[in-house]
Amino acid sequence: MIYNAIVFLPLLGAIIAGFFGRAIGDRPSEIITTGFLMISMVLSWFVFFQVGFGSETARVPVMRWITSGDLDVSWSLRIDTLTAVMLVVVTTVSAFVHLYSVGYMHEDDSRPRFFAYLSLFTFAMLMLVTADNLLQMFFGWEGVGLASYLLIGFWYHKPSANAAAIKAFVVNRVGDFGFALGIFGVYFYFGSISLDVIFEASPGAKGATMPFLGMQVDVMTTLCLLLFMGAMGKSAQLLLHTWLPDAMEGPTPVSALIHAATMVTAGVFMVARLSPLFEQAPVALQVVTLVGTATAFFAATVGLVQNDIKRVIAYSTCSQLGYMFAALGVSAYGAGIFHLFTHAFFKALLFLGAGSVIHAMHHEQDMRNMGGLAPKIRITWLMMLIGTLALTGVGIPHLAGFAGFHSKDAIIESTYAAHLPYDYSFWMLVFAAFMTSFYSWRLVFMTFHGKTRAEPDVYKHAHESPLVMLIPLGVLAVGAVFAGFVFQPYFIGDMMTAFWGTAIAQGSDSVAVATTTAAGDVAQAIGMAGQAMGEGAGHAAGMTGMAGMAGEAVQHGAGAAAHGAGEAHGGGHHDLPTWVLWSATIAMSIGFGLAYLYYIVAPWLPEATARTFRPLYLFLLNKWYFDELYDVLLVRPIRWLGRALWKGGDGAVIDGTIDGTARGVVWTTGRFVKLQTGYIYHYAFAMLIGVALLISYFIFAGGGMK
Repeated sequence: MIYNAIVFLPLLGAIIAGFFGRAIGDRPSEIITTGFLMISMVLSWFVFFQVGFGSETARVPVMRWITSGDLDVSWSLRIDTLTAVMLVVVTTVSAFVHLYSVGYMHEDDSRPRFFAYLSLFTFAMLMLVTADNLLQMFFGWEGVGLASYLLIGFWYHKPSANAAAIKAFVVNRVGDFGFALGIFGVYFYFGSISLDVIFEASPGAKGATMPFLGMQVDVMTTLCLLLFMGAMGKSAQLLLHTWLPDAMEGPTPVSALIHAATMVTAGVFMVARLSPLFEQAPVALQVVTLVGTATAFFAATVGLVQNDIKRVIAYSTCSQLGYMFAALGVSAYGAGIFHLFTHAFFKALLFLGAGSVIHAMHHEQDMRNMGGLAPKIRITWLMMLIGTLALTGVGIPHLAGFAGFHSKDAIIESTYAAHLPYDYSFWMLVFAAFMTSFYSWRLVFMTFHGKTRAEPDVYKHAHESPLVMLIPLGVLAVGAVFAGFVFQPYFIGDMMTAFWGTAIAQGSDSVAVATTTAAGDVAQAIGMAGQAMGEGAGHAAGMTGMAGMAGEAVQHGAGAAAHGAGEAHGGGHHDLPTWVLWSATIAMSIGFGLAYLYYIVAPWLPEATARTFRPLYLFLLNKWYFDELYDVLLVRPIRWLGRALWKGGDGAVIDGTIDGTARGVVWTTGRFVKLQTGYIYHYAFAMLIGVALLISYFIFAGGGMK
């Protein structure tokens, strides 16, 4: 009953606000949807502490869903430790986003519709994280895509909002196509889409081949790459990332919900949930690491020069998601999910804090038109400061720090422990940490410190947000400060095994003890290390053309990374060099110092630097020209093809032949229609003529017979 309430209360709220919101009014719609989310949040925390520490997986049947031949899919809720973590993240952030929206959206005339969309979004994400089979996961997957389209384009009277919503929808369809193919492939090979069945059968599929696009390909590598394609779209990884910054066209609470707890974390959750499959595909894990590392680096570079306060935080989200995938790629699943957990608190805090700034500045979002706001909105400044300290990873190795310090540093240490070629992932993530610190403190200094650059009237009337908006900021700030320190032992520390459960993961050539979820989802993942992965790497690498990267990295990745995340950061610091443990902290400190120099000590430096390195500045400002490149390579050719098919195919062929013939028939018959005048004497005259003709015919015909 508890599990059903957690999942379906948001749906009930969405139905009430969506269908009856105009009848019951704005305030009741806000109270009902927010109240239901608060109840779901409380129940989720109860489940979190109940399900952890090795409890058995619970399955709550909802209904029979699809039965077709050998395919028998039931709709049921899968509750294990990984699910419990996601329930806490989703419902906590969503509940306080609902509460925050009561104040932020108070002037909007469509509040019931907005709150209905928010609750629908939350329900879809809850369906995704409680899925017990791939079809149910796909249902939630597409549900968050639909809800994101509705929320990003909520202000549909703005052309930019409509364009951003369509862009998010279309780009995600590209990734979802790969995800759907992966699900089809899983059913084709395993004969089932039940998670338990495919997890149990996955070790036996290691090294097997199957036909795909006319070739014999490695089964697990192909399936995992297709599944990861879906994660790239949903979690805005490099090449399929272009929709995420444009999603800022939606109201600020939407940005917080999408970027912190729901849509963008779906891909990370999916890879972690399907980790037993990915552990049988070492090359696929390499791709995950490469893409995640590249995304973390790319998004951080773009964030350096953005001027829209929400876009800076959006690119920060993109970068932090790259960190999570880098951890998953080296089999440090605990560290990756831990960063997802802590990131939800401080990123939601930053977005809602940015919303408070925008509220104070009468909807101004350009940081170049801000400055000196700290005395005006001190509580918001303090909340943003806490979020920035958490994001940049402020802390002292061996001791404690803000939430991001514990989780992000664990990922960096795990990539070093994985012994990848040239430690490329480690060094790129450290450099990304430096850039994260620089653009984060740049945001704080440009917004809150120095001389104001705002219009005098706007600055004069800048004011603190109402209490209903500040309470969520305070709660999330608590998470940003303590979530890392309090929960580190459960994710990457000495209580990790007890919390997630212990299982035996069996590979094709080795048996290893793995630290796992009680359900065994991550069980087969972390324990698949060393010899079993090394022997399968060569074949898989040949199948995907990545033989140059497979060797050393695959052989050392999973075992060392799992050890690195759980031991090096969680207590066994002697396993890693001291300089590695301090590397992220040093990078963060340098980034802070450089930002302070540029925006406080010598505020003329940014303009001078941009002028000196103008080509590089424009390259970063235009987001590496990905949008322009896609426009030339994809949008314009597809538009040309569509126009050709429209004018040539539809217009010339269909309209000219099929429709043309029909038009001719209509024209011909239309001539006869004109004989119908509607006058009785015309019809009487025509009847007399007909009678005369008939009489004449019979007279002459009869005379001829005589």
